[in-house]
Amino acid sequence: MLINVDGAITKPESAEPGRGPRENPVVVGISMVFMVAALFYFLLPVYILVVAATKAQPELATTSGLVPSSSFFINFGNLIARDDGVYLRWLLNSVIYAVGGAVLGTLLASLAGYALAKYKFRGRESMFNIILGGVLMPATALALPLFLIFTKVGLVNTYWAVLLPSIVSPFGVYLARIFASTAVPDELIEAGRLDGAGEFRIFFTIGTRLMAPALVTIFLFQFVAIWNNFFLPLIMLGDQDLYPVTLGLFAWQGTTKNVPELQTLVLTGSVVAVVPLVAMFLLLQRFWQSGLSAGAVK
Repeated sequence: MLINVDGAITKPESAEPGRGPRENPVVVGISMVFMVAALFYFLLPVYILVVAATKAQPELATTSGLVPSSSFFINFGNLIARDDGVYLRWLLNSVIYAVGGAVLGTLLASLAGYALAKYKFRGRESMFNIILGGVLMPATALALPLFLIFTKVGLVNTYWAVLLPSIVSPFGVYLARIFASTAVPDELIEAGRLDGAGEFRIFFTIGTRLMAPALVTIFLFQFVAIWNNFFLPLIMLGDQDLYPVTLGLFAWQGTTKNVPELQTLVLTGSVVAVVPLVAMFLLLQRFWQSGLSAGAVK
């Protein structure tokens, strides 16, 4: 904005409302090439899997891997009917593990993160640093110690053997603390206390509502991690009726040398197992993005 000799206010010629600085076309072009390459890299295996699920077993080795066939619904029917519908049992087990673990894990992570953000006590930072150290610990390194502990208490080969370790999320605690420190004002908590509300009531009526985007993000992280978990059920479970879908398909894959027709069932079962993850992501995508942005700003 400029002021001329007559005192009138004028806009600079180069300024255009609603437009910022011009982007470098070279940078934009390189970014687009990189994004297209990344899209191709991630979607090509999914496309090949979907195409393979549409083929009969003899077609897997005799036709192109990029051209679909018409046997998907036949494969799906065989998948459901195999071994008295054991695939549906595995799918239900995965839902129990993923939903139960994600809900309880989100609740515990939000409580811990809220407490670390809003309450001052001795050793708070040390405790938080120890929790952050858990983010760096690979889950596979903890599977065997957990197996030894659960063996002593008699929980091996039960639902609890997979469910209990799944409710612990150090990254969820980290994200909940970051979000609670910025989204929940201390003045609002003090106002609640002055009105006679207890700490748990303040958390569940005020804190959880303001932390909703972060809670949804934690839930999605937990849901995806538990749904795709393989090594922990492999260590903990021996009963086929308790298998999640990942371990069940692995068991079928191990017998394809003797039963070749299981190849199409494994491929079709893998496609069906991805559907709940895609549906959950699309349903909660808006909250997922806002939760991640909140953590990034901090």
